[in-house]
Amino acid sequence: MRRVSTQSQSRGRPSRGKPPGGRPSDGRPSGGRPSDGKDGKKPWGQGPPRRTFCYFCANKIGKQIDYKDIPTLRRFTSDRGKILPRRVTKICDKHQRLVTRAISRARNIALFPFTVE
Repeated sequence: MRRVSTQSQSRGRPSRGKPPGGRPSDGRPSGGRPSDGKDGKKPWGQGPPRRTFCYFCANKIGKQIDYKDIPTLRRFTSDRGKILPRRVTKICDKHQRLVTRAISRARNIALFPFTVE
């Protein structure tokens, strides 16, 4: 038989400062989104579309990034010759992988330097 305890399910642990009964209501609708925009904010999903930051997506360059196009590849490397990360170059994940592959191919056939003197 299982022993029934008079204490709550917390097994005697002190509470962590949370109020009983869940989240306190502050008068807003659940989800945090404004319901009709009367408070000066637009509801989510309304407004201008987000700007495309990826250089290749914005210019509608296809799936293949040419490893022989050195001026384009030079945009995505530092002055020391390192490949710049996505957060710096602002290109999408798919094109970052293609750029990395193209730079590696260009380095292997000596079109692009591994390091800059």
